[in-house]
Order: sequence, then structure tokens, then C-alpha cells
Amino acid sequence: MSSESTQGTPNAPSTSNAQWIQGGSATSGVSRADLLLDGRSLTVNQVAEVARRPEAWRVALADSAVHRMKRSVDLKNAIVESGRRVYGVTSGFGDSNTRQISAPKVEALQANLIRGFNCGLGPTAAPEVVRATVIARANCLARGNSGIRSEVVQLLLDCLEQDILPVVPERGSVGASGDLVPLSYLGAMLTGHGTVLHRGETRPAAEALAAAGLEPVVLASKEGLALVNGTSFMAAFAVLALRDATELAHAADLCTALASQVLNGNPRHFDAFVFDHKPHPGSAESARTVRRLLGRDGDGPFVGDLDEQADPMPDGTGYRRLTEPVQDRYSIRCAPHVNGVLRDTLAFAADWTHVEINSSNDNPLFDTDTGAVVNGGNFYGGHIGQAMDSLKTAVASVGDLLERQLQLVVDEKYNNGLTANLIPRFPDDSWEAGLHHGFKSMQLAASSLVAEALKLTMPATSFSRSTEAHNQDKVSMGTIAARDARTVVELVRQTAAIHLLALCQAADLRGVERLSGQTAAVHAAVRAVSPVMTGDRGMERDIRLVTELIGSGRLRAVAAGG
Repeated sequence: MSSESTQGTPNAPSTSNAQWIQGGSATSGVSRADLLLDGRSLTVNQVAEVARRPEAWRVALADSAVHRMKRSVDLKNAIVESGRRVYGVTSGFGDSNTRQISAPKVEALQANLIRGFNCGLGPTAAPEVVRATVIARANCLARGNSGIRSEVVQLLLDCLEQDILPVVPERGSVGASGDLVPLSYLGAMLTGHGTVLHRGETRPAAEALAAAGLEPVVLASKEGLALVNGTSFMAAFAVLALRDATELAHAADLCTALASQVLNGNPRHFDAFVFDHKPHPGSAESARTVRRLLGRDGDGPFVGDLDEQADPMPDGTGYRRLTEPVQDRYSIRCAPHVNGVLRDTLAFAADWTHVEINSSNDNPLFDTDTGAVVNGGNFYGGHIGQAMDSLKTAVASVGDLLERQLQLVVDEKYNNGLTANLIPRFPDDSWEAGLHHGFKSMQLAASSLVAEALKLTMPATSFSRSTEAHNQDKVSMGTIAARDARTVVELVRQTAAIHLLALCQAADLRGVERLSGQTAAVHAAVRAVSPVMTGDRGMERDIRLVTELIGSGRLRAVAAGG
């Protein structure tokens, strides 16, 4: 299992293959880290960090990568000069591989490949997605088996450094032969074509390159194919979804702890004994987090808490009605089991994504040890697709859980003495009595968000389509799965924000003195951006700000005492 599977999401860049330096270049005077791409050791967390905090990093090719890339280019050139037929180099692409061309035509073939695949549609990918794509693609090519010059990849990294990002439509990839359509926009930028964002401003690529003092390249044989024939676009969505879903897993445990407290729940549902005897790692970690948030350090029993053995049946009676339930409803009691599935899914999905961003995932590949050119299918995005289909299902399930907890909190039939819809307590003879509906609309909005998330759990990988004259007759749909995962995470994070707002309102009604130190700190952090609801008001801004607290990792840090 790779290290990032268990590290969570750090607040500072990893220094596993980087040194802290004083910066220059586009962010002069800012402390930055060097990230050296060698095609083998890039972590999921590093990609997410650079994508979201580019000002903190400078990305470059490792010397070992440059050496390997040169060897593969030398082998490729020797093969082309020999007149041998090589797929995508001296032959057409896909179903056109039976059409061989002469050596003088190889550059034109690559240029036409890039032009032809500039047919993407839909919304444009966010800058953080494009940055993650650039980093992943550069690292995959740095592995040194793709027959592409280091100068071409260096230009890609120079564009990243100068904040020149191609405008990439999200739709158009079936995930095999990799992300041909979206990645073609990277190739267009490098050749001075297409549209880019240059420091946030839309302009022609040639103009942006010139302004940054960069020269466009003419793609040599195989280089266009090396750029587009890979899984880096889907991997970019995967990396960011993994990062955000990790924060969401903690937020779900935080919601569970607060829900247990404001509903006067039974904390022994999270006792270590329960999870020691069904030891799924994710569930155990979730329960351990809830115990800590409830103020229980270590795994000992909840001494003095609700215990069904503490109040025996009185003598001479055969029946009585309890004032408190022996156990809570499933959305509280089973929460670590639900969130544990997400935590365990994150672990294997991060492993698979780690492999993907450190792989040679184009075709053909050049084996410099034997002098052979080898055709294969490393561009197939099946592992990313399956990982993201699994992730989006696990995340949506957690969203469903949180919305069910929210329903318990707002419904006066189930919330153990809280007000209906968490409205403020008004005297019956007050003018305000009967005029407010509190969190009724918020629960409705959360239900809508969860319904949309659940709808997107249909596995994209089940919808392979035979394309390109039945050459690509089995495709992964990994990019669609990864985009779905991104969207599901966004929807559920918003759901968690609504739930946290309701839980903090419930804590104010119940009495914040009932909270633990950890949950009280979280309550204070939420209240710093969202005041207590004293009457009906629009909550859009509150939802947005708490959503940002979750995504940034701030609530996790606050709960940990940071």
C-alpha cells in the first residue's frame, strides 16, 4: 500500500523528493519547494498540492528522467531511419494503422493528430484540474519509454511555471486510448495553437507563449501521440476527488459525533470493543475518530455513560415504557460502518491512482534495454474508472447517511426535545411564534443534493462503447467516472455543510456546555462564519463558507487542536 493512502491530506507540501528553497521566477520572494519528476515517485498528495497551490512549488524534470528520455528518443529515431513500420510513428493511428507513411511525413502526422482531436465539448476544466493533468502527464512521460524529447516536456512545465494553462473542455474522452481529446489541448498549446488562460486571462496560446518568452515546438515523430495517448486527464480528476473525499470522511465523523451529542445519543455505539470484533480498518478508524471527538482519549469503555444494565426492571412489574431508547437509529449507530467503506475505498483508490500517475500509459513504448518497440494497451483507464466508480458510490452513501442524520435532528418526533426544525424558542404569546420554519428548507435542499449524488452512482465503467471503426472496441469510460466522482464529492460536501449548520444550531438550543472540547471548537469555528439562526433568513452564504471550511481542512485542524 502506498504511503499516501494512510497519510490523509497534509497542510504543507510533501518533502519526500523536494527541498525547501527561496523562490524566484513567477513568484519571486515566496518560499517554494522543488518537485522533481522522475516518473516513479510522484505522490497523489503532491499532485493535489501543486494543482491547488502552484505558488508554493517549482516543478522540474529529474536528471535521471532526462537521461532515460534521451535514450528512448535515440532508439525511436534509429528505428524511423531504418524504415521500419512503427504504429503512430510511420503508420496512421487506430484503425488507420495499415497505412504506412515515409519518414519525411512524420512531423505532419503528429500535427494533424493534435488538430484532429481538438473537438472537446462541455464545460471547461477548472485550472486546478488542468494543472494536475499537466503534472501527471509530464511525470508519466518522464518515465522515459515514450520517445518524446525532454525539451517538449520541459516546455509543458515552463507553461505551468508561467501560469499558462490550455482551455480544456471536459467532455469527449472514452478513457481508451487514454484521454485523446482533452490531452490534445495540451499539445495544441505547446505548438502555439488554441486558447489558453494566462494568469487568469484568456488569450491565444501563441500570444501567451511569446509574452512569457517561450518558443512553441514542432512535434517530432511519436511526440503528439505521447502527449495525448494517456490517462492523465482522468487521473487529475481522481487525484483531486481523493483529496476532497479524504476531508469529507473526517467531516462525516465530525457530524456523527455532534449528532450523537445533540440527540442525547448512546456513545457506546462507538466503543472499540464493537470494532475490534469486525476489524475493517476504515470502520475502526472512523469509530476511533468519533470517540476522540466525543472527548474519549484511548479505546477504553465509556464509563458512566448510558448502559442498559444500570437501570434494572423494578420488582413486581412485567412491563414498562423506557423514557430513552436503548440504542440509536442506524444513521447514528452504524455511521462508522458506512463511513468506514469510504475510508477503505480511499485507501485502494489512492494506491491505484498512485500507480497510474507513475506509469508509462501511452503506446507504443520503446524498450531501450533490448532495442525493441512494443505495442500494448497501457492507455486503458480501467483502474481509474473502477476506483472512481467505487469512490463516488461510497461518497454518495455517506451523503445519504448525513441527510438521514439531519432528518432526525430537525424532526421534533425524533430529536429528543429539540424544537421543530430547530427554530429558536419563542414564547407562545410572542409575535414571532408560528412565523418561522428554521431548517425545514435546509433539509429539503440537502435531500435534493443527495438525490443528485445518488443518481450519479450509476457505474460509468459499465457503459463501454465500441468506437473508432471497432478498433477501440472495449473502452474504460474512466474519465466520465472520474468527473462523476468530482461532482458527487462536491454535492456531498455541501450536504455536510448544511448538516453541520443544523448541528451547531441544535447545540445552541441544547446547550453548548454539553459538547466536548473538540466539538465545541468546531462549533466556534462554524459560528465564526455563520451566526446562530435567530429567525428565518437566507443561508446560501453560510452554506458556502462552511463548505469551504470542510474542503480546506480547517475543521479537521480545529478538531485536532490546530
